[in-house]
Amino acid sequence: MIIEAAAETVKNPPEQFTGDVWVDVIAAPHQPDQRMTVATVRFAPGARTAWHSHARGQYLRVTQGIARFAMLEAGDDPATTTTWREHVTDDDYAGTTVDEREESR
Repeated sequence: MIIEAAAETVKNPPEQFTGDVWVDVIAAPHQPDQRMTVATVRFAPGARTAWHSHARGQYLRVTQGIARFAMLEAGDDPATTTTWREHVTDDDYAGTTVDEREESR
């Protein structure tokens, strides 16, 4: 068992997020055979992550529409645990379809 003090809240980088997003790490691997990371991620209104995927998937729990509780398991190579892609556009975020964009032109 590992008992540790709470870590400081960290603001996530703009290369991976649009808007203000903060993360509180609850648990992280300490040994080479450990993979699980657990964190609470808070998004300011309109904030969002860039498109990304996780090598072993991710569990999200939406709490009252204002926060997400995420757990993910590291890949065999921790450097490949998360693959970041382009930012989510305003249209993607709003759920605007291609047809709706063309109609508004």
